[in-house]
Amino acid sequence: MRLLIKLLFLAILALAAVAAWLWWWAEQPLPLRASPVDFHIASGSSLRAAIGQMREAGVNVQPSLLLLLARVQGADTSIKAGSYSVQEGVTARQLLDKLIRGKVTQGDMTLIEGWTFRQWRARMAAHPDLRGDSRGLSEVEIARRLGLAYPSLEGWLFPDTYLFDKQSSDLDLMARAVRAMERQLAAAWAGRADGLPYRSPYEALIMASIIEKETGREADRELIAAVFVNRLRLGMPLQTDPTVIYGLGEAFDGNLHKRDLQSDTPYNTYTRRGLPPTPIAMPGLASLQAALHPASSKALYFVARGDGSSHFSYTLDEHNRAVNQYQRSGK
Repeated sequence: MRLLIKLLFLAILALAAVAAWLWWWAEQPLPLRASPVDFHIASGSSLRAAIGQMREAGVNVQPSLLLLLARVQGADTSIKAGSYSVQEGVTARQLLDKLIRGKVTQGDMTLIEGWTFRQWRARMAAHPDLRGDSRGLSEVEIARRLGLAYPSLEGWLFPDTYLFDKQSSDLDLMARAVRAMERQLAAAWAGRADGLPYRSPYEALIMASIIEKETGREADRELIAAVFVNRLRLGMPLQTDPTVIYGLGEAFDGNLHKRDLQSDTPYNTYTRRGLPPTPIAMPGLASLQAALHPASSKALYFVARGDGSSHFSYTLDEHNRAVNQYQRSGK
């Protein structure tokens, strides 16, 4: 009996020693390949798999010891997926706590009103925290993967600041932006003014993109919308330069020439009546609202004053005088 008690005492002593050594190890700084080390834990990863992902990234943690520490704490099944960052001096206990609490690091990107899909795609491709899964895919292929019913993504990505786990897919970010635009467009369409000359929400989105590109001052947005809505109602050409520039694509040299206005393309609103076939940029919420709630005005023309504002006219004669005053005279 005394031998059994002695063996039990030795076993308890050994366990206490192991526990003490484990807690000592848990408070020691982990060797890192660099500082900081960024790593991503894939969704559905076990702790063992997560340790492999961390070690591959440069966190030199002993798998058996971290697994033991997690089991002692009852946390071996509690880790959360996401992107993490650790710096020199981090201990095993701090690392495990970070994984349990899901203290992920995030990237961010601001997608700007009035930018085209080509500009947005270039910005995403250059972002160090986004994975370029769309690289090599055509715009049509991307639209299909995102479940969009239209072959063009132009106009469909809602301008906003997006937060995401580092090394997220650029396709995931685009999907979020598309869903945001679909929500905003549906809400704006549901609350639209009566009697608008749009046959669908998509036509309103096209108009909003034109308003976005034409607006130099916030206070003029609804009046610019009114001009274009009035022209649509009367069957007049919209005659807006931004659509022509969009149709020129990479051929646009920074100056819009008379030959450009006379050269027919699907986006030349001088040679063709009605709306262009697609949006020409990503409109923000203010432009969506303006397209669906234009000002109560019968103006048919506007010209830039040169200070960011516009002069609005009701007749062609008045408009020509304004052009002479604000553009040709250099005032």
